[in-house]
Amino acid sequence: MNFPILSSLILLPTVGALFLFFTKNKDGNNLTAKYVALFTTIVNFLISIYLWIYFDQSTSNFQFIEERQWIDGFINYKVGIDGISILFVILTTFITPLCIISVNNSVKTRLRDFLIAILIMESFMIGVFCALDLVVFYLFFEAGLIPMFLIIGIWGGPKRVYSAFKFFLYTLLGSVLMLVAIISIYWITGTTDVIQLYEQGIDIKYQNLLWLAFFSSFAVKTPMWPVHTWLPDAHVEAPTAGSVLLAAILLKMAGYGFIRFSLGLFPVASEIFTPLIYTLSVIAIIFTSLIALMQEDMKKLIAYSSVAHMGFVTLGIFTIQQQGIEGSIIQMISHGLVSAALFLCVGVVYDRMHSRLINSYGGIVAIIPKYSILFMLFTLAALGLPGTTGFIGEFLILMGAFKDNFLVAVIASLGVILGAAYMLWLYKRVVFGKLINVELKKMVDLNRSEYFILTCLAVPTLFFGFYPDPLINTIEISVNDLINMYKTNLINK
Repeated sequence: MNFPILSSLILLPTVGALFLFFTKNKDGNNLTAKYVALFTTIVNFLISIYLWIYFDQSTSNFQFIEERQWIDGFINYKVGIDGISILFVILTTFITPLCIISVNNSVKTRLRDFLIAILIMESFMIGVFCALDLVVFYLFFEAGLIPMFLIIGIWGGPKRVYSAFKFFLYTLLGSVLMLVAIISIYWITGTTDVIQLYEQGIDIKYQNLLWLAFFSSFAVKTPMWPVHTWLPDAHVEAPTAGSVLLAAILLKMAGYGFIRFSLGLFPVASEIFTPLIYTLSVIAIIFTSLIALMQEDMKKLIAYSSVAHMGFVTLGIFTIQQQGIEGSIIQMISHGLVSAALFLCVGVVYDRMHSRLINSYGGIVAIIPKYSILFMLFTLAALGLPGTTGFIGEFLILMGAFKDNFLVAVIASLGVILGAAYMLWLYKRVVFGKLINVELKKMVDLNRSEYFILTCLAVPTLFFGFYPDPLINTIEISVNDLINMYKTNLINK
């Protein structure tokens, strides 16, 4: 294909953002801005579906590759997708229009500017998953900090400035070492092209330090224990759409980085540091689950649950088992859908009652039954109920973990029980019980747009929970090739 379809996918949201930026909004009517942003993101989603339809699942090679010389002799703009990255691209293009639909109630001021930030952020996020050059990856990876920083800092809650700076500094400082590592890789190998680096490999004597440099960035962005503290603060203060993007997509960039670069470029170092990853992952699963049980703020509880779920992801990736890595990818997709839905559910009741405290609710099942049913579905998906995507991901991860390390798998399994405890405890306190707060009687059930958004998230959560073959078939060959390349490099070294 001669048409630069991936570049179009990356640039289209930015074009929409520029159109909004240079369009005068004299009458203060934000409806036009919303329609433009929504149209742009829907077109982008349709393009990503086109890519999935015409994606060749019989090969592990990168497809739809585009390459342009950028800085002579140093950096090439190179993008492409394989079975692993295409699912994250589709997740990004699917979640973004839902975020735009959801801004009706959560964003009261400067809506056009907010939409511009979301559109630009979509471009950066898609760029991360398509980049086949380390420098290009880094630029997209770090550029996503800027719109999210603005989203939290301008449209967030009372402590938005503190949370925005904490988010920015944690993630930026974590990435400084990765930049140094990328420069080092260029001087060692003479290239930053990912495909070339896969083929020629990186000298074993440099791998440990380079792995740690990349790890410093990915660990903060995942986030892994103990550098996870920025996430609850960011979620609590971010507007609903910001929390959705942060949980559904931004956290997945680090998991994708572990698969693409830590395993792909540094197999020897990954083997050495696997016990470290196992330890941190298990601590994240157990420790943050216990913290989640103690939370009184709904957003904080879901934020800590995200840390626990991403602990499962990192655990599965470093099992270097087919089931483990496939499970991690499906878990990331599942968490993208379910966490987005849970934050939107919190946003629904917050817009009506202006409180995120669990104690402010109770007995709302009779008042808003549609909301209660959908909230129950996503709660059950979050705890990994069979028939939902959450079950498929966690089951495959634990299968891979049992194959590689029985003790680690047993301990991690406790996280499933704790996950059920804090999610069911949350649902019980919010939805069931006595209606003590009389103000709750004034609540109205889901409006048309809220119902549409949550239904759009419920459908793939259930569909892929019962029928995960489309996901597994897409990633299977790419994951298998990654594992074979990993093991071959280990033997050769």
